[in-house]
Amino acid sequence: MGMVVIWLTGPSGAGKTTLARALQKRLEELGKKVEVLDGDEIRSTLYPDLGFSPEARKLHNRVVIHMAKLLSRNGVFVIVSLISPFRAVRDRARREIGDFIEVYVYAPLEVRIQRDPKGLYAKAMRGEIKGLTGYDGVYEEPENPDVFVDSSKMSVEEEVDAVLSALEERGYL
Repeated sequence: MGMVVIWLTGPSGAGKTTLARALQKRLEELGKKVEVLDGDEIRSTLYPDLGFSPEARKLHNRVVIHMAKLLSRNGVFVIVSLISPFRAVRDRARREIGDFIEVYVYAPLEVRIQRDPKGLYAKAMRGEIKGLTGYDGVYEEPENPDVFVDSSKMSVEEEVDAVLSALEERGYL
C-alpha cells in the first residue's frame, strides 16, 4: 500500500517549512519513513535559473507532484512544502497522487511581513520584486482544505496534532 502525500500550501512566511520539519520529526518518532519535499530546495538544486513566471511555476509544481507520487507509492510519507498558489495545480496533485491531504497553512499578511524569513516582503514593499505570492501576486486560497492551520494563533505542536488527527481519521496512522 502506498502512503500519503501531505501537501502544505500557503504564502511565503505562513509557516510551511516550520510545520513540515515538526511533522517529519513526529512521524519519524512513530516509526514512519518520511521525506520532505521543500519547493525552494528542489528549485535551487535542480533548476536555480527557472524563474517565477506562471509557466515556470507550473513546471516546478509538476516536478514536485511527480517526485511526491514516486516516493509515496514506495511506502514513504511525503510532506510537500510548496506555495503552490494555483487551485488547479493542487487539484491536479490530488488527482494524480490519490492519497493526498491538503493542509492550508495560514497567517495574516501583517504576521507574514513581520516574519519575512527570506526578506521577500521587504523587497516587494520597496518595489524591488513584483508579483510576490500573497502580497501583490495571486494566491488562490484552498476552498475546502483537509486541514486548516493558522500559524499566528496555533503552536507548532497544535498544528502537528491537527494534521496527525486528519491522518488518523483517514486510516493512514
